[in-house]
Amino acid sequence: MKIADTSGQDEVLSSPSRRPLYIWGGLGVLLVIGLLLLVIPKVQSYSTTDISIPAERLRLATVTRGDLTRDLSVQARVVAAVSPTLYSPADGTVTLMTDAGDSVSQGQILARIDSPELSNQLEQQQSGLASQKIELDRQRIESKKQQLANQKAVDMAKVALTAADREKRRADKAYSTNSISQLDYEKAQDDLENAKLIYQHAIQDAELDKEKLNFEIRTQELLLARQTLLVEDLERQVSELTVRSPVEGIVGNLAVAEKNQVSRHQPLLSVVDLSQFELEVAIPESYADDLSIGVQAEVNLNGHTHEATLVTISPEIENNQVTGRVRFSDKMPQGLRQNQRLTTRLLMENKADVLMVQRGQFLETGSGRIAYLVDGEIATKRQIQTGARSLNAVEILDGLNPGDTIIISGTDQFRGADTVLITQ
Repeated sequence: MKIADTSGQDEVLSSPSRRPLYIWGGLGVLLVIGLLLLVIPKVQSYSTTDISIPAERLRLATVTRGDLTRDLSVQARVVAAVSPTLYSPADGTVTLMTDAGDSVSQGQILARIDSPELSNQLEQQQSGLASQKIELDRQRIESKKQQLANQKAVDMAKVALTAADREKRRADKAYSTNSISQLDYEKAQDDLENAKLIYQHAIQDAELDKEKLNFEIRTQELLLARQTLLVEDLERQVSELTVRSPVEGIVGNLAVAEKNQVSRHQPLLSVVDLSQFELEVAIPESYADDLSIGVQAEVNLNGHTHEATLVTISPEIENNQVTGRVRFSDKMPQGLRQNQRLTTRLLMENKADVLMVQRGQFLETGSGRIAYLVDGEIATKRQIQTGARSLNAVEILDGLNPGDTIIISGTDQFRGADTVLITQ
């Protein structure tokens, strides 16, 4: 019996074509070439740079031209422009008429000082003033009395002169008729001359006495004026024993307790005028020489900007800072509170059309003399020169051109490399 084989199930196949192998081989070669074209520049970049940094760790900025405002941002504290401290005018016992935090009006009594010594001095000087007034009145009466006596002497001398003149005329007639002797005639002449001298001396004595009396009255008037000034000064001191508020506001801190014994010029209390506020700013020492009185400022309050002016600068430095006062230029904004903190911007200088770039950490790490210029994926170290600085920008004096892109983040991570590869 013949066993059948599987030849009937076999199928004759034709030999395969080599064309697909060539196609796939060509595609592979092209792929390798493409990869090499992509890898070789990267390899060249890695070989020509000193260090590589991921792009997400860097901040870039473009150099532009524009107006640069040199400014300084500081924290300001709202303080009362008028906050007088009241002092004891004399030694005594204090009686407080108000408490801390009370609202007071101008002229309101805040405290009283009981000073028996000052009150006693006032009474003594007032008594001395009354005595001086009486002495002046007495001197005026004495002056009038003396003037009357002098006038009486002048009048009597005038009467005697008139009588002597009459006797002289009678003697002249009698002598012409030889009715009297030569001796009597000469005696009549002598009596007339004597009467004239007495009259002249009486007038001169009266004038001198008048000047003397006026001088004495003037002296008494000056003594009275001096005593009046003493009394007025003591009255002023006694009136100041009643301490009144110089401004309208609220009572601040009380420096003494009720019925305490106080000495002259000892602080009693303070009054805060809430209608006038200023800003106290602490300015870093490095900016002290760049600021002057009159520098413009901008105060940020509740999202609004208010114009202000720097009005005072402390001449001394404390804790590496200089203290200044800023006053609002226009109407003071509402809602200010004592010791409130506000952001204040001091506008020190304005430069027009300057080359500048956004401010960044590169200024500190490179001392403002080094920047990394970005060209594609390569950042090259470059020497630069910077000028004025503001809060957001810095002036470029040399080393960069408009349109240049530089790294503004910290460059200490580059470790001083001349070129840096920026990877994606």
